[in-house]
Amino acid sequence: MTHTTTATPVETPRATAVLDDAHVGDIRGALGTIRLDDTAPRTGLTAKLKTLLAIVGPGLIVMVGDNDAGAFATYGQAGQNYGTHLLWTLLLLIPVLYVNQEMVLRLGAVTGVGHARLILERFGKFWGAFSVIDLFLLNALTLVTEFIGITLAAGYLGLPKVAAVVLAAAIIIASAFTGSFQRFERVAIALCAASLLLVPIYFMAHPATSTMVHDFVVPGMPGGSGQLATVMLLIIGIVGTTVAPWQLFFQQSYVIDKRITPRFMKYEKADLWIGIAVVVIGAAAMMGFTAATFAGTGGQGHFTDAAGIAHGLAAHAGKLAGVLFAIALLDASIIGAFAVSLSTAYAIGDVLGLKHSLHRGVGGAKGFYTVYAALVAAAATIVLIPGSPLGLLTEGVQTLAGVLLPSASVFLLLLCNDKAVLGPWANGPKTNAFTSAVVGVLVTLSVILTAAVLFPDISANTILDIMAACGIAGVVAIGYAEARRRRRGWTLASRPVDRTGREGWRMPPLETLPKPVMSTARKIGMGALRTYLLIAMVLVIVRIVEVALGR
Repeated sequence: MTHTTTATPVETPRATAVLDDAHVGDIRGALGTIRLDDTAPRTGLTAKLKTLLAIVGPGLIVMVGDNDAGAFATYGQAGQNYGTHLLWTLLLLIPVLYVNQEMVLRLGAVTGVGHARLILERFGKFWGAFSVIDLFLLNALTLVTEFIGITLAAGYLGLPKVAAVVLAAAIIIASAFTGSFQRFERVAIALCAASLLLVPIYFMAHPATSTMVHDFVVPGMPGGSGQLATVMLLIIGIVGTTVAPWQLFFQQSYVIDKRITPRFMKYEKADLWIGIAVVVIGAAAMMGFTAATFAGTGGQGHFTDAAGIAHGLAAHAGKLAGVLFAIALLDASIIGAFAVSLSTAYAIGDVLGLKHSLHRGVGGAKGFYTVYAALVAAAATIVLIPGSPLGLLTEGVQTLAGVLLPSASVFLLLLCNDKAVLGPWANGPKTNAFTSAVVGVLVTLSVILTAAVLFPDISANTILDIMAACGIAGVVAIGYAEARRRRRGWTLASRPVDRTGREGWRMPPLETLPKPVMSTARKIGMGALRTYLLIAMVLVIVRIVEVALGR
């Protein structure tokens, strides 16, 4: 479907920071095309719908990609062990998902530069290298979990493990190697549509709708005080699997590669809401049908893996339900592998100055496609090695993601307040207040998760003490910031962001931007964050190695 209208005269565009010339041109989406010179306003419903269809993709894919193999395990564990009592966590995550990803899509559309490159340019080589290296390691491990999901699904369906892994890897690589952004996105959106298989499974399992509604809106902690620590760690797992660091890097670069500019911002926000709706519906369905499947059975409270859920569904709702779940797991694992591999290839290409676009063929972006294919091939190989500690790798991914997420959110918040980067698109006071609170919660969860890995027998009282300490530190930080603001005579009303002409505003070339001024407080905060991340990562990795060695 191609949407074209009579073009209106446009001003000569000024230089922008876009690094790859393949990122400029017609928007060629899976469901439509918008020509570069098509600048006419969208006034009718038909024109708006055609534009939305052409734009749909980045938000949908990043959200559905987040309901991957790891998410199936996490949501399945919540449903099997605690019924629907943790459904409320999904409701609380909706504004977090939107605000985080909205800031990322804004950065992509306005700057034309990937997340890792912006961190490198605005915060220095250490943080730039750190962001790429930790993303590379974390994504490599996450890819392994996607192939674990493929093996579990294939095993349930009676398919040979080796053949299933090799075929899946070939499909993942071949879909990106076509040299056509549009063809890749069509494959990805078809896979996103297949994720809706979770909905009929929900109706086959017949969970109690009234209970689902109640638990979705009324928070509760199942299991009593004796299980508080276990439940808290599962809640952290739900947060970690729903708000993952790779999402930030993927969506920003994908928006750029799709050639979306600020004038289509409202359509991209709609795309993001569609993706959030799909991911929340899928997650709630999994918790609901898993809870209904195992309620009152010997399997309740004894989660093993996603294959165990498929067998339980077959016993409770019939063989078709189990088969559909296995197909949905296979589909989710492939979507996750697409997104995670691309986020890494985009980030490395952005930082190293390599050509990095799905609009280019393999010959035009050798480094980009090499990174993508090598990651997929390495993950597939690890899964096929006999005796690989796959369960431990899955646990390690969740832990490292939880540890690293606060740093990703901190940089996201700082970049969205950098007026040299976003100009009239910079954050307003309300977004900053909400995001700062989210960052505080993520830091607290990260500290708890790190402590739990280092001390597996951590008590509920210790977790509450950590939460209290982090809360006090947060109040002190807010008090300091407010005192500093008053001392300088600042008020929220005195520093409004000038939004004039923002639809046509894009970030100038990176080399022309003034260097950001780092206050003493920010330097101290960044130093503390750097120290915490390095220590936490080293301790967590050491602990994982000790477990792997049987100590």
